[in-house]
Amino acid sequence: MSNKIISHISVIMDGNGRWANQRNMPRAFGHKEGINAINKIVSACSLRQISQLSLFAFSSENWNRPEYEVQFLLKLFEDSIAKYIDDLHSNNVRIKFIGNLELFSSKLLKNISQAENMTRDNTGLKLNFAMNYGGKWDIVNAINSMLNDIDFASKNKKISEVDFEKYLSLQGDSPDLLIRTAGEQRLSNFMLWQHAYSELYFTDCLWPDFNEKELDAAIGYYQKRTRRFGSLKTSNRIVKKYVK
Repeated sequence: MSNKIISHISVIMDGNGRWANQRNMPRAFGHKEGINAINKIVSACSLRQISQLSLFAFSSENWNRPEYEVQFLLKLFEDSIAKYIDDLHSNNVRIKFIGNLELFSSKLLKNISQAENMTRDNTGLKLNFAMNYGGKWDIVNAINSMLNDIDFASKNKKISEVDFEKYLSLQGDSPDLLIRTAGEQRLSNFMLWQHAYSELYFTDCLWPDFNEKELDAAIGYYQKRTRRFGSLKTSNRIVKKYVK
């Protein structure tokens, strides 16, 4: 196994409901256990010196779930932020929320703002929560932001990838590794731009059962991969033989 450094991990946390159903419990119990799994993985990433962790907490499509489940999830987010923010802050974690947050309650928005403000100067793990987030929304929102940016528009130049990325919800290093739990194998509209060249790791493990051992298995998979970013690890001599 190589010692390839992994900087940014993203996770689609899937399987809370199935975890509860397997135990003949309401889906709410699965979501609560999912919060416990988040705490374990945040701590594990900090110990493994991962620089950034991005979690898909609530998609823009999740509003289509039953009303009682949506309201339970939003209240769970609200309570969990208040409950765990001090511990995260004491562990030097910097928190950021990305997505279209305007639809959330004033109480949830207050907790989000307090969490970001309290931890903004921390220098440890960058912890990003994607809430009411969709990759397509992110791209369209970035375009609209560019159009409304008078300073950019006045430059009257062609848009580059570097220009565009400055307007996305999450700028900087894209995820090296995307982990999706519970057996599904799709992006589900999660950071479509940012995951262009991420390594993808799918596991049948349900999110509440995802632990340090599962995380290490995902990291081990990543370290065995050869990341080419569209190029070839082939000598010029061989390439020229076929390109004439």
